[in-house]
Amino acid sequence: MVLARTRRNDRRMTTDRSTHNKQVVEDFIRELFTEGDLGAVDRYLDPTFVNHDPPFPGAPDGPEGIRQAAAMFRQAVPDWHSNVEQLVAESDIVVERFTARGTHRGDLMGAEPTGREITLAGINIFRVDGDRIVERWGRLDELGLLRQLGPRDSTPQSQV
Repeated sequence: MVLARTRRNDRRMTTDRSTHNKQVVEDFIRELFTEGDLGAVDRYLDPTFVNHDPPFPGAPDGPEGIRQAAAMFRQAVPDWHSNVEQLVAESDIVVERFTARGTHRGDLMGAEPTGREITLAGINIFRVDGDRIVERWGRLDELGLLRQLGPRDSTPQSQV
C-alpha cells in the first residue's frame, strides 16, 4: 500500500514538474515572439543554453542567436505573434507545435517587404532545468516561409 502511494506521489510530482515546464516554455514564447520582449531571453534561457538547430545561418551560439532571430522577425514583421497549437511535456522535455504569423513590413532574409501576411509553422523541443530552458531542437517550415516571401535575386554581387 505504501508503494502504491509512493508511485502516485511520484506521478503527481512528475505531472507538476511537466506542467511547470510547459508554463515556462509557453511564457517564454509569448513574451519573446508575441510581445517582442527581447529581455525574455535573459529571463528564460540559461546562460549555457544550447541551440542544436540555429535559427538562421551564421546565428551566434547560445541565447544571443535566439535574441537575434526574434529581433530580426520583430523588425521585419512588427505584428509577429506565435500561437502555441500544442504543448506536450514529459519530465524535463517540452514539445511545442506552433503557427506564427504577421504582416511582412521590413526586409526579412533578403526579401523586400511584401505587405502580405506570412505564416511560419514549426515544432520545437525544449529541455527545461528548474526555471530555465537549457536546450532547444527545432524544425521550422523554412521552405514555406521562403515561398511566401517570393523570389529573390540570388545572383552573386560582383566586387568592385
